[in-house]
Parts: sequence; C-alpha cells; structure tokens
Amino acid sequence: MNQSFYIGAIGAQQQLQRLNIIGDNIANLNTFGFKADRSDFSALMYQNHRGIDEELPMGVGTRLLMTSTDFSQGPVVDNSRSLDYMIEGDGFFALVELATGEVTYTRNGAFIMSEMVRNTGEVDEAGQPITESVYCLGDGQGRFVLSEMGGLIEVTDPKEKLPIGIFDYANYDGMTQVDDTRYLPVEKNGNLRYGTGTLHQGVLEGSNADLAEEYSKVIESQRAYGMALKMVQTSDEIENTINNLRS
Repeated sequence: MNQSFYIGAIGAQQQLQRLNIIGDNIANLNTFGFKADRSDFSALMYQNHRGIDEELPMGVGTRLLMTSTDFSQGPVVDNSRSLDYMIEGDGFFALVELATGEVTYTRNGAFIMSEMVRNTGEVDEAGQPITESVYCLGDGQGRFVLSEMGGLIEVTDPKEKLPIGIFDYANYDGMTQVDDTRYLPVEKNGNLRYGTGTLHQGVLEGSNADLAEEYSKVIESQRAYGMALKMVQTSDEIENTINNLRS
C-alpha cells in the first residue's frame, strides 16, 4: 500500500494525543501550582532506499516522542488566606503521606489545618495510651507539609508564618507526575537539597498554562489532523483507482 497512507494515519493519531495534552493544560488553567506539559515530536525514519547518487531516506511521518513539563514560575494569586503559601524561585513544598511514608513534591501551597491524633507518651489508669488531637499543616487530602527540618508543622496560630520547608533537585527532567500538581523524583533528578526560592505567605502561585498559547496549539493540531486525514483519503482514492485499472 502507498506509504503516504501510513504517514497520514500515524500523523492523525499523534495529533489526537497532542490534543489530549493541550486539553489537560486548558482544564487546569485555574489549578494552583499547575505546570503545563509540552509535546515533543520526533521523525520516524527507519530505512533507506538506494538512489542515483545517494541513499534516499524513507519514513512514516512523526510520532509524539515525549511530554516535558514547563516548570517556569506561574502568576501570583492573592486569596487573602493566611495558610496560603507561594514559592518565588526554585523549589517545592514536600508532602508526606503518613500511612505509606511516601513524599511527593508540589508548587501548590493552598494548605489547611489538618487534625492529627497522636500519643502523649502517658497511659491512663487502665494502662491504655493517652492520645491528644493536634492540628498540623496539610493539603486537605490526607497529606502533611514538611518543615525545614523534615518534620510535621504544628499550627497554633494560622496567621503566624510557619517554618515550611523548600526542597529542590538539580534538574526536573523526567519527574513523575502523580496528579495535577504533585511530582515524584526519579534517579536522574539527583539528590534532594534545600531550595533557593523565597517563601511568601497569603498568596498562591497560579497555573503557568497560557490560554492564548494553548488555543493556538489547538488550531495547529486541528489543521494538522485534517491534513493527515486528507492524506489518508487521497491515498485510498489512489489505491482504488489503481485497483480499477487492473480490473
């Protein structure tokens, strides 16, 4: 079958994947701390054909090679909440899930006071441990924010600036996205270190996805998708014409 048929089919399928990425960026325009994803394409060249003077490359279009995350700074959003925090510059907030011990990293500083029950170290008359309820800084999803020293942050006065830790890695390439705003490091990110960013209270970092830019990409992908399908249609018509000539 004509190679252009496969080029068009693969091109259309890859543009659908790109539209999914763009759609996720648009859906998170109002998500605090969200970092937009970018599509990176690569040409598919898998064999050469002998020409008159040199070998001629032959391939089947392009494919979506990978998605990369844009970790650039987002805009400042003022919600006038004392438990809102933003990092200006490099670094992440660290969130720990006590049940599993898993630590993830985020730029979303919309925190709340989360109740936690802990042992006081004393026992009652029946020999049962005495517990008490304390409020620690959390993300509202069962995870707690780590302090500069790596411990939990007990909140007694929400208006007081808390010792929230800022942590960082040498590079962010390949970090695993857990959900819209949380990330897990991989080996090539290097060792954990203190971030150099500045902590601000009472404001949040908005999404760095740009609506105008994302809409322009939607138009690009739609036109590329239409052209790819037109190529498939034309290739099919050529094959039909050839088959009719043979008959």
